[in-house]
Amino acid sequence: MTRWVLGVEYDGTCFSGFQRQASPRLPTVQGDLEAALSRIANHPVRLVCAGRTDAGVHATGQVVHFDSFALRAAKDWVRGGNTLTHPGICIHWAIARDEAFHARFSALWRRYLYLMTDQRPRQSLLRDRVAEVTGPLDADSMGQAALALLGEHDFSSFRAAGCQARHARRTVQRIDVRRAGSLVAVEIQANAFLQHMVRNIVGSLLEVGRGERPGSWLGEVLSERDRTRAGVAAPPEGLYLVEVGYPGESALPSWPATTWPASWAGFC
Repeated sequence: MTRWVLGVEYDGTCFSGFQRQASPRLPTVQGDLEAALSRIANHPVRLVCAGRTDAGVHATGQVVHFDSFALRAAKDWVRGGNTLTHPGICIHWAIARDEAFHARFSALWRRYLYLMTDQRPRQSLLRDRVAEVTGPLDADSMGQAALALLGEHDFSSFRAAGCQARHARRTVQRIDVRRAGSLVAVEIQANAFLQHMVRNIVGSLLEVGRGERPGSWLGEVLSERDRTRAGVAAPPEGLYLVEVGYPGESALPSWPATTWPASWAGFC
């Protein structure tokens, strides 16, 4: 039995999230990938991912693993998988690892990028790739407010009502807000994330950026541990899972330098 690890990119617009759903009518990244890989392996394949993204959320750096006793080379999983999957999915690489590697539990951190524009009229070429928000936004104020989230905290104020995580303590290792022309980006890295955590944080930062709340408000919301005190969740289409970090002994192949939006000038 071999444990295979894949680097996957996908357009979340095409799917009802990553995780396989009870209804086969709902297209998911997991369901589509498992069907393709099962055909290549000639036996059922079940995937484990580093982070389960919601409907409409994209990924340029998702990591998944599965076990197979099929005698296949890495190029077979990549070439065959890209032939058989939905065109909204791309497998960038495949590598064999021992059974100690786990896409989810071996990960040290995940990094998300949220892209938005406050430009009017809207830009049609960015539809479903960048969230359209009401502005104008003060990115500097948003960045200063976001610093209150650094470190280990109880993020109950920013978790979805249906979140099934055992506890809400997470460690945010890095958070930046930057502007480049009409685009504003929020980049956040943490050891793990709660359901809707990034979108809820961004939704609250938007209130600061529009001058509706003072910068100190975000820290107050965090300390209250009450979801009703935070802002409305930002739209899903601006969110990307861009990278997952693992220990040195579990180092994975490099991602293509041209992967968008990770290569977007000024953001990463």
